[in-house]
Amino acid sequence: MRVLIVDDQKINRTLPSVLLKQAGCEVFEADSGEAALAVLRTCPVDAVLLDISMPGVSGMEVCAQLRQEPAWAHLHIVAYTAHALPSERSEILAAGFDELLIKPINRQSLLNALKLP
Repeated sequence: MRVLIVDDQKINRTLPSVLLKQAGCEVFEADSGEAALAVLRTCPVDAVLLDISMPGVSGMEVCAQLRQEPAWAHLHIVAYTAHALPSERSEILAAGFDELLIKPINRQSLLNALKLP
């Protein structure tokens, strides 16, 4: 599986990157919504772990753009956020995300969110 991790904080990309590589995934990283879209134009991936709160283009905006493009319709998009209120969960899933992963994460929660064994 090829996974793009998008978060403006390097530390928040490091743990999932290590865990996914250990699980046999090929991992790409981006530090902004703009960078994520650029990576996706050149590197096909199966899933995106996408931070909601980023400066510039937010994760919600990136998700909306991805859902509008037929080429990216197959993507499994996981919201990667510290927002955990039930109302926010509903709003995030309604925005087009397939799953919600709450920070801090562990190996099992990450693999479950990405539907990996």
